[in-house]
Amino acid sequence: MRVCLIASSRYPVREPFAGGLEALTHQLARQLAARGHEVSLFAASGSDPDLPVTLIDAGTFEASPAAQRDVNAPAATWMAEHHAYLSLMLDLARDGAGRFDLVHNHSLHHLPVAMAPMLDVPLLTTLHTPPVPWLESAIATAPGASAFTAVSRRTAQAWSHVVASDTVLNGVDVETWSLGPGGGPAVWSGRLVREKAPHVAIDAARAAGLPIVLVGPAPDPDYFREHVAPRLGPDAVHAGHLDHRALARLLGRAAVAVVTPEWDEPYGLVAAEAMACGTPVAAYARGALPELVDEGVGALARPGDPADLAAAIDRARRCDRRAVRRHAVERLSADRMVSEYEQRYARLVGAEAA
Repeated sequence: MRVCLIASSRYPVREPFAGGLEALTHQLARQLAARGHEVSLFAASGSDPDLPVTLIDAGTFEASPAAQRDVNAPAATWMAEHHAYLSLMLDLARDGAGRFDLVHNHSLHHLPVAMAPMLDVPLLTTLHTPPVPWLESAIATAPGASAFTAVSRRTAQAWSHVVASDTVLNGVDVETWSLGPGGGPAVWSGRLVREKAPHVAIDAARAAGLPIVLVGPAPDPDYFREHVAPRLGPDAVHAGHLDHRALARLLGRAAVAVVTPEWDEPYGLVAAEAMACGTPVAAYARGALPELVDEGVGALARPGDPADLAAAIDRARRCDRRAVRRHAVERLSADRMVSEYEQRYARLVGAEAA
């Protein structure tokens, strides 16, 4: 098939990834191309030039000085995203049917959903977040114009008051995230931000008697300075923002991966990456994490209870690493994910042709 993937116009789809959405889109683009599909990817400038796809650059826009003087002028970032998605959707409305069989939207922007009725090709939107007002508004404006999947049953349920969606669990490349020997420190990976609470992971690992390595960008300097930096020391270090190869090596040597959301995680890609390396997961039982982690491959703790998380770390580190790896290969692989998306693509394209 000829597939157009819509990603973020703000963050490039390349390592080290800004977040799980960019990592997932990169994985899907690469796997679809490997299966013989003709893939085009709309993403921010600077996306991975080695992807075997056609890159559709989001382009740039800067309002004139006169427009910027308007007292109600939106922020430059908001305006740039609006321009990028408006340009893309108008372009797809003009001749998308001649270039693509299907458009798969992974953005969090409202315009791809709101403008879907203009397209002569089916549009599939994957819900990566809990409900947000701008997407609810777009769905209400264009009911039935897009089909929907969600990255977990929890996310599908959260959106069920707005729209029905099939669940397609995210997947990871189990060749990149390969089985490691374990036995090392605990690892926490992701964006070091308040809602992911890496400071709680430090406290819980210390209580469990394990050193911990934090990996990821720190986009909120105030949070990092106030809550993370004071907790760092010989048994708790921040290794920076690593690419997947370096992170996979670290996870493969880790005794346990710690996941500490203080919000309802729509999926929890970091947990799947760790388990693919054979590393068991100790996590707060929030959002979709109970769909990924059970007592055979890790341990869940009461949300907001660091002492219970410390106990979960102790239980999780005793799991059989080969069983953890097997769980990831069977349930959380990119191969499984891409096959499920191919099935949905075929149904949508078949329905459009009927």
